[in-house]
Amino acid sequence: MSSHVLPLFLFAVIAVVLSVAMVAAGRLIGPRRRGAVKQMPYESGMDPFHDTHRRFDVRFHLVAIAFLIFDVELLFLYPWAVARTNPQGVESAIKAQVEQEFAPLGVSIAAPAGAAPRNNEIVEQEVRSRILILFVSVMGFIGLIALGFIYDWRKGVFTWR
Repeated sequence: MSSHVLPLFLFAVIAVVLSVAMVAAGRLIGPRRRGAVKQMPYESGMDPFHDTHRRFDVRFHLVAIAFLIFDVELLFLYPWAVARTNPQGVESAIKAQVEQEFAPLGVSIAAPAGAAPRNNEIVEQEVRSRILILFVSVMGFIGLIALGFIYDWRKGVFTWR
């Protein structure tokens, strides 16, 4: 057997053996008491005293969906916020991308030693315009989140009765 595959094989074998051992130990050691309470269906810690086919209040689901939407949207903002405060963040990444795109044209941000910068203004203007586009895009995204929050607030999603 190859030395590269051996650790993976050992990991798989240990995982299977450990899983089977835990299930078997639970069967052998665990309590086996049967009774009316143990046979009852579990309903979130409450006794099931009503029919399961009844109407359910939809407000809980509205709050849950609103939370998920805002939670996921804020996850999209986190990398931008971290990169924006990092000195090596957004601006240097955009500069590197612009430099790579303009390199075949002979345009560079850093001029060679002893030479005058060639078309440096074009590259700097492109970097500034891309940073502005990024900033406007993120502010538009935050604006959409704010509009969604205002809409949910006015519809009464956040008021619990």
